[in-house]
Amino acid sequence: MLPPACMTFRQFLLQRWICIAITIFCKFFLELLYLVKLHVFFMLLSLRITLRLLTYAIMLSYFLQLVFACYVILLQEIAWYMGLELGKINIKRFADGEIYVQLQESVRGCDVYLVQSTCPPANENLMELLIMVDACRRASAKNITVVIPYFGYARADRKTQGRESIAAKLVANLITEAGANRVLACDLHSGQSMGYFDIPVDHVHCQSVILDYLASKTISSDDLVVVSPDVGGVARARSFAKKLSDAPLAIVDKRRHGHNVAEVMNLIGDVKGKVAVMVDDMIDTAGTIAKGAALLHQEGAREVYACCSHAVFSPPAIDRLSSGLFQEVIITNTLPVAEKNYFPQLTVLSVANLLGETIWRVHDDCSVSSIFQ
Repeated sequence: MLPPACMTFRQFLLQRWICIAITIFCKFFLELLYLVKLHVFFMLLSLRITLRLLTYAIMLSYFLQLVFACYVILLQEIAWYMGLELGKINIKRFADGEIYVQLQESVRGCDVYLVQSTCPPANENLMELLIMVDACRRASAKNITVVIPYFGYARADRKTQGRESIAAKLVANLITEAGANRVLACDLHSGQSMGYFDIPVDHVHCQSVILDYLASKTISSDDLVVVSPDVGGVARARSFAKKLSDAPLAIVDKRRHGHNVAEVMNLIGDVKGKVAVMVDDMIDTAGTIAKGAALLHQEGAREVYACCSHAVFSPPAIDRLSSGLFQEVIITNTLPVAEKNYFPQLTVLSVANLLGETIWRVHDDCSVSSIFQ
């Protein structure tokens, strides 16, 4: 570049050096400003985390233990993830079977999270939950959130015949009237059950835990097909398949053409030479899923996996599941699994971290649905 005609060469060089110096200074200043801002950002982040932990230690310090020692494991895992201790509570039975509940520490002004599955014996666990909620309300808890890993009576969500009760609505009313302010429930049998509550309900989807586990098995997406064991579970299976690289879908269609006529099972979709993953919200007696697995093998499936959130395992479920039909049965610990019910093909995944993270987000007024996206 040549200097203008009106400028000496020395003036031109001086101007160039001034421009370079200003450029270097500005660049240095901006980098320094960036480092200062970054330092301040980390200081504020550290301060926020410290204050958050202190706040939670003070305001979110109460978990109430379950009566069943085998299920305290889930509570302990949740508390460990959140860095909290379990709250102290005394639950006992009177001679006539009535339930007595007393909180062993103050919950006045606190956010209380009661973790209780309404698993077998469902009625006793439900009654315990209601009395615990009432005890917290009368002890002046600020907010009472009921965390229900397994919501009993969820299958009674509609009338299929005349003169039937909708027990899911009744249980929702009982929990609300007892004094709960919010409910966290895992994989409800149907989404409509959320509408039975007159308080906010956060629906926790455990399928993300199962999906992460299946991803670790490195099953080729070309070999995979997701199967719904009945027509009613198609929406659940479709959602599951979409998150498994949009895997193909198959449906087991059961039909009975008349009274005293054997049930006919048909398969909609192709599973020949494929790894079939059967998806359901719960396994009770395992009749439906076992018959479906037998049909899949008959249609040429190479391997069959069973996945569910809630393992109720009523007899003769264990006999059916361990008969060799399944390569693996994958469940979560929303219900405690008795030691006698373990068999070689069974894999139990923990939902403790998922529930712990959901509780943090509820307490922080953050999005819960973004966990499952």
